[in-house]
Amino acid sequence: MQTFRYSVGPWNIHTGADTFGPTVRQEVPFAKKLEKFKEIGFDAIQLHDDDAVPNINDYEGDALLAKVKALKGQLGDAGLAVEFVAPRLWEDSRTRDGAYTANLKQLRDYANERSKKAIEIANELGTKNIVLWLAREGNFVPESKSAVRSIEYLVEAINRMLEQDKDIRILIEPKPNEPVDKSFIPTVGHALALGYGTIDHSRVGVLIESAHSLLAGLDPADDMAFALSQNKLWGVHLNDQNGLKFDQDRAFGSVNLRQAFSQVKLLMETGYGQNGEYVGLDVKALRTQSDDKAFKHLSNSLFAVERLADKVRSLDLEFINARQQDTDYEDLDRYIINHLLG
Repeated sequence: MQTFRYSVGPWNIHTGADTFGPTVRQEVPFAKKLEKFKEIGFDAIQLHDDDAVPNINDYEGDALLAKVKALKGQLGDAGLAVEFVAPRLWEDSRTRDGAYTANLKQLRDYANERSKKAIEIANELGTKNIVLWLAREGNFVPESKSAVRSIEYLVEAINRMLEQDKDIRILIEPKPNEPVDKSFIPTVGHALALGYGTIDHSRVGVLIESAHSLLAGLDPADDMAFALSQNKLWGVHLNDQNGLKFDQDRAFGSVNLRQAFSQVKLLMETGYGQNGEYVGLDVKALRTQSDDKAFKHLSNSLFAVERLADKVRSLDLEFINARQQDTDYEDLDRYIINHLLG
């Protein structure tokens, strides 16, 4: 029996290019990606605005919606719902100094107009979730921007979106660094505080990615727990990360199985998913994978979630409760390790 409903984005099937080398695999057509996602066991797709409408800057109004309607039919045929739409504001040359926090007003205006398009796309595709990964909202040179004013710009941008559509929800996805050196919204705490500063904080929550928490030196399950305590965990991107390095997007559970177990245990114990939330992945195939084996990171990640869910179900809760009461945490630690080794 499947534990959660799962989502994935088209960027998770990747050509293998990195900072130090070119592509090593062929680009997979979008329709083929949809077919593979459904085959592997995904229920929904995550979309950037230009995943939904390639060359999005060339379209607006009825022309934009016509493209989205065609995609809607394609997704329906594939049997995939849409979890969220995210404006991809970090790849356009105009946003190299940031988008919402760019020093030049005409660039901030572009970011705001692009965000409005993302909301139009989301409405047509039947989702109310708008994810904001604030990728370039930060700095390399501290004196290049006013951090205080930048936070004000972010609040103003979110307020515009909330005012544009009274039903949408904004999910902020925090990350401490990369592609910028220092992010203005590096952690879940920062993201939640930013949300509480908007005109309708009830519609601003977070999406937590495992690797982003690890890059901040934090435990993903603890970050998720903090957001859950505020009823603000509206999305997750499960993956893994080998230390404080670049964002690796490793298959879930492939580096630290204990941390992966803690995340699954927390989500299950708190009933995550009962309000329609998806468990999303953000993972990439290793560069060494050939074209015909470049999907295994997806199936491996779902395998890890489901196997760890089995481990959660088979926990001896009476034993755990007893160790919590007598504070013999060494015995508890050994029990969990033995349980995972199984």
